[in-house]
Amino acid sequence: MPRELEDLAYARHLTVFDGALESEGDYDCVHVDGGDFDELDAQHARFSESAFTSTVFQRGSMRHTTFADVWLRHVRWVGTELADTGWQDGEMIDGAMSGVDLGGAGLRRMRFEGCKFDSVNFRGTKLRDVSFVECVLRDCDFGDATLTKVSFPGSTVEGLVLPRATLTTVDLRGARALDIIDGLDALRGATIDSGQLMDLAAAFARHLGLVVRD
Repeated sequence: MPRELEDLAYARHLTVFDGALESEGDYDCVHVDGGDFDELDAQHARFSESAFTSTVFQRGSMRHTTFADVWLRHVRWVGTELADTGWQDGEMIDGAMSGVDLGGAGLRRMRFEGCKFDSVNFRGTKLRDVSFVECVLRDCDFGDATLTKVSFPGSTVEGLVLPRATLTTVDLRGARALDIIDGLDALRGATIDSGQLMDLAAAFARHLGLVVRD
């Protein structure tokens, strides 16, 4: 995976973008650097072979936007609507999402490394071949989501919500911490290690109505 902007296969084709992002805009090989977008309205936009660095999105909407082969580093999203967006063949490094709505989004062949997800809505999302590497996921809602070939190596997962989610070949073994507060039934199709099983024992007991008394 590319570690720096210059490592991207399309790096030499990138052009610096310093204008306004617009709804239904078609952006190919652009580099958005250092922008601060507040109350942005860029729904149904399309980004391909592009890069975002040191950019902040606060509130606003990018609903139905497509990100194809997009590389992001030090990008922060706060209260932004990203519902029904499409993400494919991309990477986000050292980014953050807080209070973001990703409901109904589709993520395919995506890698998130060193990112923080705080109170992010993943309800109804479809994730395939997605890895969360050394990330922090806190109070994230994956209700009704479909996760296929998803892994969490080195990540901290706290307050995870999974009601009615469908998990297939999901590997949780590498997570440093794993705390699930709802939707334990959805763990069918996931793999955990023996230590995680012990950590989740109390939650499983509560879920089953089992009384543990010494």
